[in-house]
Amino acid sequence: MLKIGHRGACGYEPENTLKSFQKALSLGVDMIEFDVHKIKSGELVIIHDDYVDRTTNGRGLVADYDLESLRKLDAGRGEKIPTLDEALDLIIGKGRVNTEIKGVDVAEDLIKIIKQRNIFDQLIVSSFNYGQLLIIKNLEPRIPLAILSEEFRLAPCLELCQQLGAKDLNVNLAYVDKEYVDTIHRAGLRINVYTVNDPVDILRMKEYGVDGIFSNYPDRL
Repeated sequence: MLKIGHRGACGYEPENTLKSFQKALSLGVDMIEFDVHKIKSGELVIIHDDYVDRTTNGRGLVADYDLESLRKLDAGRGEKIPTLDEALDLIIGKGRVNTEIKGVDVAEDLIKIIKQRNIFDQLIVSSFNYGQLLIIKNLEPRIPLAILSEEFRLAPCLELCQQLGAKDLNVNLAYVDKEYVDTIHRAGLRINVYTVNDPVDILRMKEYGVDGIFSNYPDRL
């Protein structure tokens, strides 16, 4: 079972920061999940929301910032919003990466970075934006994909995995029971569950035989 640090180890350090990623690595994760947006000056950066308001001392849309302005924001405890390249520099070679596409117009730039670094076997790309995943499938099918779903019904999810060639389904804890897990496995897919922080839920997911667990507290896994 994969131990996946959700936004790093965001139960301990500011989410989606280098400090959070370093903490997750120190706790022995197999994989780190983070979120990617594209900003006005063209860089891919690591932040969850469309707006900077919740996680920084700034205001406004992430996409409206250039890198110089974004660097001036405090993302918690003096941390800065990292670029994708900075995150990969820190993590690759120590753990794998689950890169979740949040912003629009990310896919093609993400493909370029993955190809330049030749890290096809060290990451997986996930998203609720299936259009972005389709771009990746069509332009660079070597990149492993995961479907993110808030859909309780499994049939549409399994069909989408087939259409996109995705081998992983990342699903909400609230929907998961033993039959749900077994159905996904019978389809030849892996199931990774988010976001699981309670020790009772963690034990239950392990008993169900899930393939990976996302947690804000990866040392509990």
